Amino acid sequence: MEIGAIVHSKAVLDANVYVGSGAVIGPAVTVGQSTKIGYNVSLSNCTIGDHCVIHNGVCIGQDGFGFFVDEQGSMVKKPQLLNAKIGNHVEIGANTCIDRGSWRDTVIGDHSKIDNLVQIAHNVVIGKSCLLCGQVGIAGSVTIGDYVTLGGRVAVRDHASITSKVRLAANSCVTKDITEPGDYGGFPAVPIHQWRRQIANHSRLSKKSIS
Repeated sequence: MEIGAIVHSKAVLDANVYVGSGAVIGPAVTVGQSTKIGYNVSLSNCTIGDHCVIHNGVCIGQDGFGFFVDEQGSMVKKPQLLNAKIGNHVEIGANTCIDRGSWRDTVIGDHSKIDNLVQIAHNVVIGKSCLLCGQVGIAGSVTIGDYVTLGGRVAVRDHASITSKVRLAANSCVTKDITEPGDYGGFPAVPIHQWRRQIANHSRLSKKSIS
C-alpha cells in the first residue's frame, strides 16, 4: 500500500493487493488477492474479485441516479442500499464509474474488460468476458449476457436486455431488447446489414436532393 492511500479498518484486503496513493477504500469493501488499485480510486459498498486491475480515478459503489416526484411535487431520492460486485480478472479503465444497486446488486462478470470513462448505472448486470469501449453509457437495470462487445460511445437505455454474443458498432444506441446474437449498429440499433442499407439509402437520397 502506497503512502497516502486510505483503507478503512473494516475493509477486507486479501493477499498481495496493491493500493495506490490517494485511493480511498471504505468499510463495506472486500478486495480479492493480487488485485491492483490505482491512484485516486474510490471504493465503497462493493466486492472486487481476484487478479483485477482498477485504474486511476475509478469510482465503484457510489449511489445510483434514482429519484421520483412525490405528491407535493418535490424530488425525492430513491434508496440506494445494495452493492456492486466485480468478478475475477476484471480490468476497469481510468475514471469509470460503477454505481451500487437499489433493487439488485450491480454485477460485472469474470474476465470482462472496461475502457476509460464508462458509466455503468445501478442494477446493471454484465456477464463474463464482455468488452466495453470508451465512453459507453449503460442506464439503470440493464442486463447484458456473456461475450458482448460495445463499441465506443454506445448507449443502452434503462431496463433493456442484450443477449450473449452481441457486438454493437460505435455510437449505436440500444432502445429495446436484443434477443439474437450478432452484429448491430445505428440509432436505434438494428442488425448491421439493415443499418448499412439505411446509410446507403440515406446517401443516395442526399445526392439526389443536391443534384
